[in-house]
Amino acid sequence: MIEINGHTLTEMELAALAGGVVLLIMLILLIMAVRAAGRTARATEPLVHQLAGMSQRVQSLSDGQQQLSGGLMHVSEAQAASQKNMLELMEKRLSEVSGKMQENLHGSAQRTSRSLGELHERLVAIDKAQENITKLSGDVLSLQDILSNKQTRGAFGEIQLNDIVSKALPRDSYGVQVALSNGRRADVLIHLPNPPGPIVVDSKFPLEAYEALRNAQTQGELTEAARMMRGAVRAHIKAISERYIIEGETADGALMFLPSEAVYAELHANFPELVREGFAARVWIVSPTTCMATLNTMRAILKDARMREQAGAIRRELSLLFQDVERLSGRVENLDRHFGQAAKDISEIKISADKAGRRAQRLDNFDFEELAPDPSDAVPLSGPETTS
Repeated sequence: MIEINGHTLTEMELAALAGGVVLLIMLILLIMAVRAAGRTARATEPLVHQLAGMSQRVQSLSDGQQQLSGGLMHVSEAQAASQKNMLELMEKRLSEVSGKMQENLHGSAQRTSRSLGELHERLVAIDKAQENITKLSGDVLSLQDILSNKQTRGAFGEIQLNDIVSKALPRDSYGVQVALSNGRRADVLIHLPNPPGPIVVDSKFPLEAYEALRNAQTQGELTEAARMMRGAVRAHIKAISERYIIEGETADGALMFLPSEAVYAELHANFPELVREGFAARVWIVSPTTCMATLNTMRAILKDARMREQAGAIRRELSLLFQDVERLSGRVENLDRHFGQAAKDISEIKISADKAGRRAQRLDNFDFEELAPDPSDAVPLSGPETTS
């Protein structure tokens, strides 16, 4: 039992009171739950609308995805076909490009091979030219060595002179190193007829004076070299005039051969008085070129002299030829006469053959009848005999 404010409650009252309190609490909770559910319903209504919109959008997205999937499939197929065509085109183009490249490479290889061959030939030619240049350099050095010595220089001039003379004149028209009556030896003696008679060609080479003249640097050196040049040439002219011009044995002149065109040109250009002194001493200065021209003139003189020497023989041969022609003319006349007689004999033989033919024809037609006599066949009993 419980006492509240002086009022005592029994267990049943307490139970009923507890049950009422519990019911009240449940009712309050129910009201609160209903209110909360209302508020929740009101709060979730926009969410429901949003979910509905989202569902529609998802459906639209699904439809768009399906369309996109179909488009992507179409695009994929088109891309695959385009890729296939592109691959085929690229393979074709690559094949063409490869063929052209192979052709170009083949042509380039051929051209390169040909160019290398030509280059090799040119290199071989260059090597040969280099060898010739090296050999020529050695020859030039040898020539300088030869010309630096007076004796070898004289031998060089004699060899060059002999070579020119042998090319211009017959071998029996000149002599080499011919001894003269005064004991001197001529480098070359040309046997010209009188006049002018045998003429001597001597080889001289005033190289030292010429080299000094070419190498002069100052006016004093030039003057000294010119003096040496005049002295050397005058000495050569005097020696040739005294040694190789012998009255009654040689011609009244001689030739001084300079085996250098440069020295010859220097004399005529800067020392004309030496050339005039040579003319006065009857010594004519010649170079290889002018010597060849002079020798050709001498060759014409020798030819003319030999023709004059053979003039008698030519006239004798012409007389014999005329006699042979006369005999030939007589024999031709005899042959012509024989031909005329033969023609006459042939004509008479032809007449006899015709008569024999007619007689044979009559015999062929013989029919045991008396034939009338042919007056042309009657043989006279007397008178001159005729030839049938």
